[in-house]
Amino acid sequence: MERQRLDKWLWHARVVRARSTAAALVESGHVRINGARETSPGHGVKAGDVLTIALDRGVRVLKVIGFAERRGDAASVTGLYADLEVPRE
Repeated sequence: MERQRLDKWLWHARVVRARSTAAALVESGHVRINGARETSPGHGVKAGDVLTIALDRGVRVLKVIGFAERRGDAASVTGLYADLEVPRE
């Protein structure tokens, strides 16, 4: 798999609880791919893309590393992304 829908990837990576929530997040303009705002939930993300996601509790910066066929438990998402946020002191 070389690409995956943005809303599906956000749901598989457990950034949001439901795929419909992921689609709404993207449509409302709260997700950027490599610095460009994306409003289409069906946009394909590929390995190496950097996602900036504005959530209620803050901003997450994630680099896409891989994809999943289905949504797994919290331990299984570690191979999907690298967290690029700088830890606060």
